[in-house]
Amino acid sequence: MSVSKATLSDLSELLTLVNTTYRGETSAKGWTSEILLLAGDIRIDEEMLTAYLTNPAITVLKYTNSADQLIGCVYLEQKEEKIYLGMLAVNPEYQSNGIGRLLLQAAEEHAKQINCHRIDMTVIRDRVELIAYYQRRGYSLTGESFPFPVEYHKYGKPLKEIILVEMKKEFSAS
Repeated sequence: MSVSKATLSDLSELLTLVNTTYRGETSAKGWTSEILLLAGDIRIDEEMLTAYLTNPAITVLKYTNSADQLIGCVYLEQKEEKIYLGMLAVNPEYQSNGIGRLLLQAAEEHAKQINCHRIDMTVIRDRVELIAYYQRRGYSLTGESFPFPVEYHKYGKPLKEIILVEMKKEFSAS
């Protein structure tokens, strides 16, 4: 079991992981599903994920189990002295086993290695259980909120108004 940097060779497994974690019937097995908020089966497509994996400012960390099966991932984008964290995904069959927490810890270690001392993220405001999860891990609401970006509608049609709230965690970069 390990966390390491994902590469283009992980593309197919990452696409399956992220899309089945957030969307479609399989996602309903986990607690991170967006099935009641966004219609559609696609959370990310091959083009966007390829762009992530080839962008030097972006790191996608992956968690693999002892059978070398990709179970989880997280997107990290360096923006000056901050990291934007997104796409935290854990296979619904393996959720609630501490994998998300391990990926968040790895994200913080990555941030420190590149001399960043703040991690930002956005969470759907209606996902109170997810906001509470991040708060238990030291993240706090900033008070900022944003409408769901129109350009992301190709990745799911909102079933109601979606507002994103910003969260942050600051720490020593040493």
